[in-house]
Amino acid sequence: VYLEESGGGVVQPGGSLRLSCAASGFTVFPFCSYALNWYRQAPGREREFVAAITRAGDNTVYADSVKGRFTLSRDNAKNMMFLQMNSLKLEDTAVYYCNAVRGSRGSWGQGTQVTVSS
Repeated sequence: VYLEESGGGVVQPGGSLRLSCAASGFTVFPFCSYALNWYRQAPGREREFVAAITRAGDNTVYADSVKGRFTLSRDNAKNMMFLQMNSLKLEDTAVYYCNAVRGSRGSWGQGTQVTVSS
């Protein structure tokens, strides 16, 4: 399974970005059989959970720090996941990673940098 994030960039506080995660390499199990997550890692800090979405996309969970500002969705027909980030704050600055999990196996992308700066 291969994951590639995109959509990061530099934005002012209060701005918005939409991150995408494109998935490929599903040779045994289909994309829709994987639960998907976003994590982020700020400089000098450990990687932290941001949001998760179920296989069918019918349920999402968010970290308290992003609840009400971020919206996670997926398109199983296109093997894609999206993270809409609104009302961005300075503390949202980090490298954002998408993660696909099925059972005990997980795959990670290389990350995309999000910088919130005035």
